[in-house]
Amino acid sequence: MRHALLVILLIASRSIHGQPTTPIPIKVVVVTMFEIGADMGDRPGEFQYWVERLPLPQTIPFPQGYRNLRYNSEKQVLGICTGMGTARSAASIMALGMDPRFDLSQAYWLVAGIAGIDPEDGSAGSAVWAEWLVDGDLAHEIDSREIPKEWETGYFPLRRTKPYEEPIQEHDFTVAIHLNPDLAKWAYGLTKNNKLADNETLQKMRARYKGFPEAQKPPRVMMGDHIAAMTFWHGKHLNDWANKWVSYWTGGKGNFVTSAMEDTGTGQSLQWLTNAKKADINRYLVLRTASNYTMQPPGVTAAENLTIGGKEVGERYTAYIPALEAAYQTGVVIVDQLLTNWQVYKDKTPVK
Repeated sequence: MRHALLVILLIASRSIHGQPTTPIPIKVVVVTMFEIGADMGDRPGEFQYWVERLPLPQTIPFPQGYRNLRYNSEKQVLGICTGMGTARSAASIMALGMDPRFDLSQAYWLVAGIAGIDPEDGSAGSAVWAEWLVDGDLAHEIDSREIPKEWETGYFPLRRTKPYEEPIQEHDFTVAIHLNPDLAKWAYGLTKNNKLADNETLQKMRARYKGFPEAQKPPRVMMGDHIAAMTFWHGKHLNDWANKWVSYWTGGKGNFVTSAMEDTGTGQSLQWLTNAKKADINRYLVLRTASNYTMQPPGVTAAENLTIGGKEVGERYTAYIPALEAAYQTGVVIVDQLLTNWQVYKDKTPVK
């Protein structure tokens, strides 16, 4: 306890001469996006299992961000909860990256959060490592009641004149981020045989998706690409859009599997922090676990499934808690591997 207290005092304060103390080297940053109440002991959000189980026992004041940081001084692992949405994630990660208390130049960044999953590709409770991140907000939009008859959507790329117009235009805003593929595949290779929890709740949930064989499989660890958008969208037509949007921005290389809100914001900040030599985006990993499906099952409308449908089946029929478990159980394998082999991975990023 005395050592932990000393660490917190050092990193939370300055010397009597007003100069920053020596920055604390961080090996891994665990990035979560929301917490419901306290960091420990109540209904969990994405942050809580990491705080309780890794554990992250020390609290570090972080007034320039969404929530105080948590830290393990023995493991040199830092936990951050960014807040929900692209804006909060970008602001929180930039604030952390510029914080003089920490040396993040060799840190690995692990996003571990829940998401929606495309029932064409996977099932609720599954864990998905991403290679591509695609922003779903940067676009032009025309209301669906006013789009030209020949258009399939009123949502189309900035500086283009119609949906999915080729070629993709080079520009100064980030829509697609290609993560380090070797690192993503390394993480997948270490975790692909992990057995994820299955239960009656998940079985009932996926049984509704008749005609979607991938959605009806037990939870598993997968690879698949991610779209981040501030709107919690749902339904078949928007699911079709997400697939085409990811394919368009990745030149056909990416396949939409999971949907959430924050990861392109985190990625944008890490790109700029890399330019400033304060972080390394080649050490950025995104793990999303499926708490719900991104479109309705047969027999109900998108509106019913998003609103009334959820109430009909009750919260016990969602995959929220299994997804939180999958995020920790899968992500901690990678954290442990990085720490155990730090003498190697400190200077050399893992490859598949």
